[in-house]
Amino acid sequence: MDWVLPLALMLGGLGALLVLGVPVAFAFLAVTVAGAWEVLGGDRGLVQLARSAAQGIANFQLAPIPLFILMGELLFQSGVARRAIDAIEGVVTRIPGRLSVVTVFGGTIFAALSGSTIANTAMLGSTLLPRMLSKGYHPSMAMGPIMASGAIAMLIPPSALAVLVGSLAGISIAGLMVAGVLPALLLSGLFVAYIAVRCTMSPELAPADDSEVVTAAQRWRPFLVYVAPLSLVFVVVIGSLLLGLATPTESAALGCVAALGASAAYGSLTRESVGRALMETVKLSAMILFIIVASQTFSQVLSFSGATSGLIQTIERYHLSEVEVLLGIIALLLFLGCFIDQVSMLMVTVPIFVPLATKAGIDPLVLGVVYLLTMEIALLTPPFGLLLFVMRGVAPEGFGMRQVYAAVGPFLIIKLMVLAVLVSQPGLGTWLPELVVR
Repeated sequence: MDWVLPLALMLGGLGALLVLGVPVAFAFLAVTVAGAWEVLGGDRGLVQLARSAAQGIANFQLAPIPLFILMGELLFQSGVARRAIDAIEGVVTRIPGRLSVVTVFGGTIFAALSGSTIANTAMLGSTLLPRMLSKGYHPSMAMGPIMASGAIAMLIPPSALAVLVGSLAGISIAGLMVAGVLPALLLSGLFVAYIAVRCTMSPELAPADDSEVVTAAQRWRPFLVYVAPLSLVFVVVIGSLLLGLATPTESAALGCVAALGASAAYGSLTRESVGRALMETVKLSAMILFIIVASQTFSQVLSFSGATSGLIQTIERYHLSEVEVLLGIIALLLFLGCFIDQVSMLMVTVPIFVPLATKAGIDPLVLGVVYLLTMEIALLTPPFGLLLFVMRGVAPEGFGMRQVYAAVGPFLIIKLMVLAVLVSQPGLGTWLPELVVR
């Protein structure tokens, strides 16, 4: 049991630093440096640490991360995405809870153009929340769909976090991005069904729409102008992957070109918008890549200390099935999601869970989609789900966290149901990638 002490010290030290408020990346780096000195042999350990960090950050598989971020930022900063949401609102008619349904459709579409859960939720909240509240929508039916559909960007490609999961866990990035499509569409469909049924049973939650009557041409023209052309961005990215014409990096670069062209075509491409998009891309990319370095070196120290193999051998003695191992992984991820962010969850768990899942015979794509969907749920899990605070930040004065928690509850249940389906029917995550391969 020599591995128990290094594992306890590293995880305990990491937890203590996080509690003290040390930034995640620096906390991991400090623990990793101390572990490398002790486990890998003093100066030689630090040299090996630096060498591993350089090799990890030079990985060409990480190139799609800043490119996908830039693609979404170009569309967001230029205002193209906001006009697309307005156009979708004009098309959706004659359905209970119309604006809530518009939120789900808009969130799903923008998720396919940005890959950022925070940007998705913030945009939907600032655009649609005031409108729904002014029309008399109940706060739960206004805020709930915004948070639920905003988080879908975790699954729908292009997702920067999918690239991060694939890179850290050694899973095919292209396969993982394709594998998230069906679960994401299933979530969107269930959200719309829930909204329609709930608002039919309780009409006071979403008052009848009193919008002016317009012709079909007036309804569909903005959609054809501002939404349909944007689908070309998604087609360029995902189509090039599905057809095998481009690698994930190449498809991300093509997506940036397509987003740049779309912004220019709508007359929204300015020096200021491009500057803001580049600056936000640099900030987010630097943070993510720094965290990746810390994560990979942390994993290496755990491996050399024998903690990873020792923990796996201990769990193997219980002869757990694939489903039992997967349920254990989900339970721990959901617990961690109540307190820490998604990148931190990856850094702590990937070095332990991936070897364990491989030993149990769990399909890597299933593990990857489970990771993404579970972390999507964690974004909305009280008390510290990140999107809960984003929602509170864009909500008008007078709305507290208790109302935010109540609004997200039913949608969390739907997400947990889809997660249960994914565990019992792994084909939900593997069918589309296998179809692409064939």
